[in-house]
Amino acid sequence: MSRLTRRWFRRLLALAACASMPRSLVAQSAPPPDPRAVQPERPTVATHAGTVAPGWLEIETGIQVDRDALRLHEITTPTVLKLGLAKRAQLGIGLTLVRPPDQPLGLGDVSLGIKWRLTEGAPLLGDFALLPSMKLPTGSTRRATGTGTTDFSILAISSYDAGPVAIDLNAGYTRRSGDGSDVPRDATVWTASFGGPVRGALGWVGELFGYPATRGRAGSEATTALLAGPTWLARPWLALDAGIIVPVQGPQSHSYYVGAVYNAGRVMPRLNAR
Repeated sequence: MSRLTRRWFRRLLALAACASMPRSLVAQSAPPPDPRAVQPERPTVATHAGTVAPGWLEIETGIQVDRDALRLHEITTPTVLKLGLAKRAQLGIGLTLVRPPDQPLGLGDVSLGIKWRLTEGAPLLGDFALLPSMKLPTGSTRRATGTGTTDFSILAISSYDAGPVAIDLNAGYTRRSGDGSDVPRDATVWTASFGGPVRGALGWVGELFGYPATRGRAGSEATTALLAGPTWLARPWLALDAGIIVPVQGPQSHSYYVGAVYNAGRVMPRLNAR
């Protein structure tokens, strides 16, 4: 998978694309009793099976700096708007600004997805959800802020707790338009994310994620990376995060990030809670 492809796969999964806070600090597996309690999907690649309360809006944003093997730096601002549609359904809209190396800041590709939680507390899968999504070619291929393809993805999500540790497992598949000369037409991803409390509002998150090898003219070898960092629940409606991403296998960039998740409150009339 090419570097540009991996980057946009991560942004697409930000719609799904993360179980960053321990469930002991903010409930993730189900809509919380307080609808304004944040349910961060930052900062991990993985997502959890939880959804925002119906009619409520949550905003996730941050700044990430990627450094490749040539020590070239790229800056992105991955942002996701999450709107609760029903008790088990959530709309996600991904909007990202990108500043590639030696290029001006520009708009990236826009993503849309709907997360639908199918089970809660199942014996094997725990809270299980599916996330179909679509990425539109709104970015620029000339400036390397987009892939120039329309992508259709499906992500399977399993979330459960092991004592104080929250566990989220994801597996996804993406099919792209185009002839495969610039980015592979098919790509997959897997993630295993863990989070837990440290003390009070301070928590931790760690994740191992990978992009299996792809085929075709734009194909590349498999990559695996490790993400880790602290999380902080500043307010019930505001969570902060920071951390690093380091490569384990393959041509994965070194990255560091900071971000926030903010519950903006109810923005739509009371919706059907079923």
